[in-house]
Amino acid sequence: MRFRKIHGAGNDFILISDLGPDEDKEWPKEAERLCPRRTGVGADGLVISRLLSHSPAVLDVTCFNADGSIATMCGNALRCAAWAAHRDHGFLQISLHMAGVEHESVVSGDSVWVTAEIGAVHLRRLQTVINGRPTWFDSAHIGTEHVVAIVDDVDAIDALTVGRLVRHHADVAPLGTNVNFVQSAGHQALKIRTYERGVEAETLSCGSGAVAAVVIATMRGLVAGRAVTVHNRAGQPLTVRPHDARPTRTHWVGGPVTHTFEGVLA
Repeated sequence: MRFRKIHGAGNDFILISDLGPDEDKEWPKEAERLCPRRTGVGADGLVISRLLSHSPAVLDVTCFNADGSIATMCGNALRCAAWAAHRDHGFLQISLHMAGVEHESVVSGDSVWVTAEIGAVHLRRLQTVINGRPTWFDSAHIGTEHVVAIVDDVDAIDALTVGRLVRHHADVAPLGTNVNFVQSAGHQALKIRTYERGVEAETLSCGSGAVAAVVIATMRGLVAGRAVTVHNRAGQPLTVRPHDARPTRTHWVGGPVTHTFEGVLA
C-alpha cells in the first residue's frame, strides 16, 4: 500500500489515496502505529482520501489524529488531499467531504484553499493563569473545538504545558479542545501557536486553528473582516479570508502544500 508524506504549511500527514474496496484496515490502529516519529513514518495524522466522483470532482477525506482519534475538521489535511487529487487527476476545484460536512477546495498556483464552517463562538469561555497572569480564552467551533487566548508574546508561552492544561480544562469537558495562543503581528497579520488535541502536542501549523484565531481576533478588534495573514511555527503562513457568498458563516484558509516523499507500507 503506497503512501505520500505531505505537509500543509508544516502540519504533516501520511496520505493514502484512491484505495480499492478490499484495502480497508483498522485505520485508528494504523494511525497509532504509523504516526510516531521514532518508530513509524512520523506525522501529525493519517489521512485516507477516496475519490467518489470525477465529474464533478468529489473526495471523501478521513483524518485520524496521531492517537487514533478522528478529526472532525482538519483544514490542512483537506488541503493536502486536494493537492494530491490535483496532482493525480488534474482537478482544480474539488468538493471535499469530511465527517459529514462538505468543504469547497480550489487549487490556485502554489496555494491550496479550502473552506471552513464557523459554528458557535463564546467570548471568555474559560480562564487560566499564564506566566503569573490570569488569561481568558474565547472559544470558536470551526468544525472542531478551539479556544483562543490573545496574548502579548506567543513565544513567551510554554505552549506544551499550558496547552495540555487548557485542553483538559473542566469547562470544555468531556471532549476537550484545541488550544491557540495568538498575538497581533502588524496590519492584518497574526502570529499563532497551537496545541492540538489528538496529536497531544504543539504542531507547526493548524488550519482550523488559524480560522479560529482570525474569527476571535476580528471580534476583538485586532484585525478587520478581510484577508488576514496567520504566521505559524513553520514559517509558512496561512491566509484566512471570508467567503464571498457567506462571509459570516464560512471562511477560506489557504497556503502552501509540500510533498516530501513517497513510500510503501510494510
